[in-house]
Amino acid sequence: MGRIQCCLDSSSILKLLHDHWGYTEFRPKQEAIISTIIAGGDVAVVMPTGGGKSLCYQLPAVALGKTALVVSPLLSLMQDQVAQLKDLGISAAALNSALSQGEQSQVIRAARQGAYKLLYVSPERLAREDTLAWLRNIPLSFFAIDEAHCISEWGHEFRPEYRQLSRLRAEFPDLPIAAFTASATRRVRHDILEQLHLQSPRTFISSFYRANLRYSVRQCIQAEQEQLLIRTLSAHPRENAIVYAPTIARVEEVADLLAANGISALPYHGKMDSAERRRNQARWMSDEVPVLVGTLAFGMGIHKPGVRAVVHLSLPKSIEQYY
Repeated sequence: MGRIQCCLDSSSILKLLHDHWGYTEFRPKQEAIISTIIAGGDVAVVMPTGGGKSLCYQLPAVALGKTALVVSPLLSLMQDQVAQLKDLGISAAALNSALSQGEQSQVIRAARQGAYKLLYVSPERLAREDTLAWLRNIPLSFFAIDEAHCISEWGHEFRPEYRQLSRLRAEFPDLPIAAFTASATRRVRHDILEQLHLQSPRTFISSFYRANLRYSVRQCIQAEQEQLLIRTLSAHPRENAIVYAPTIARVEEVADLLAANGISALPYHGKMDSAERRRNQARWMSDEVPVLVGTLAFGMGIHKPGVRAVVHLSLPKSIEQYY
């Protein structure tokens, strides 16, 4: 069985872009990445947040007509992307711990019948033996590995479960693998290629320069920091903002501080009840509450136009992590 899947010309790909997403042109490198996946090639993509990574695997999934399996490390990312795709009229589902056993079985049955263009799973789910068993009965088109730097112990968010993804090439040798990340040094990139056993992959690295962003750094003690944060957010009332705090306890403190100073804000972190966390995210996404205070896990894969400020209350551990 060969690796080449199908070939669409540029006008056909642009038509899909317009019909489903409403855009008339691609961002830099998107079309080349999409064409490579559609043709059956492996790719490794380093593209900054907001650069349009998700479209690079969503459009090929629609074009190929089967099911693309997307490996994603965050529940919020899966839920957000599935909701977006359904709004666009594209069939998608996520298989994760937020579903009951009955709901999970229903998703698997539907996937076997080819009901989804995209199916999102966690690396932990993919590592299970029973997952590989039912995957063999699904009409798969390719694998997309999101946040692929997590596979590398040289990356800033190493997750051992990602190492299990090396089994994909052995179990499904004829299916393309597309690896995506917003941050990968040369060392991490090489590790991604090696761990996933990518075959003659095309590598795409986009510029991180964003002409429309302004950066400001202030060194200050906590009391000064809090007053500066309040002044900054008060100067832009009702405008969307994300505030990143270094710990869960600090997330709660800052959310309470902002509320006490008349700034509508909600917390978001892993220790919250999952229903409350989803509710807070939904209220922020719908502009009901302008400010969300979270740990660094929040925001990966979240598509929300109009976020006007991102405030870090502590320095990230590296420039790579900041990106």
